[in-house]
Formats: sequence, structure tokens, C-alpha cells
Amino acid sequence: EVQLVESGGGLVQTGGSLRLSCVASGFTFGDYAIGWFRQAPGKEREGVSCLDNSVRTTYLADSVEGRFTTSSDNAKNTVYLQMNSLKPEDTAVYYCAAEPRCNFDSEGKIESIGINYWGKGTLVTVSS
Repeated sequence: EVQLVESGGGLVQTGGSLRLSCVASGFTFGDYAIGWFRQAPGKEREGVSCLDNSVRTTYLADSVEGRFTTSSDNAKNTVYLQMNSLKPEDTAVYYCAAEPRCNFDSEGKIESIGINYWGKGTLVTVSS
């Protein structure tokens, strides 16, 4: 059974940090790209990051560039999203997702068109 399990969300003050984890099982971790997406209430889902294990490349949305990083521990089948300098606008449910490769729309934004598997999400709340 394929599973993606996120953890690490919570309540943090503006300027604080959180590290989200996504533990994958049930598929060959190294063959997939792992993306982080977020959705705030009343807003569309947004691609935050994508880590492509096959080419050892990471991508970040412009909105989080310089504040967030993504990394993986292949021995643990885990991808992390380190979030620093958090802002209230980062408040959302964060989902990790697996796909064969990272996908981008015509504007270069990370998109979810190729997602095979989704986690259930973890809530991040940034207070002002």
C-alpha cells in the first residue's frame, strides 16, 4: 500500500521555523519526485517545492525562495521541508505528493498535473 505521511506542522509565530517531514512507503522512493503543495482556506492549491531524486535537483516557488528548503534522506524514504522566516501568508495545509518527475506550468510554477500519490496533509499556522 502506497503511503505518504506528513508531520511537523503546528502553530508558530511570525519569523519562526518549522520542519515538515514526509515519510513514503509502498513505492520505490528513488524513482519519484516528491513535491510539497499547500492550500490555504479559500485559495487555490500552490506548489511550494519539488525534489527530483533522479536528477538530484530541487525547485522552490518564488514565494518561498530564500526562506524554505527541501531535502531528502533516501535511507529513511523521507523528504523534508525546512521553513524559516515564516509569515502569516504561509498558513495552510501542507501536502506532500509523489510523481515521476517535477512538473511546471507555462509560467514556470510547480504544478500537480503528474501527481500519483498524495498525503493527507499537515496544518501550519503562522500567527502575526
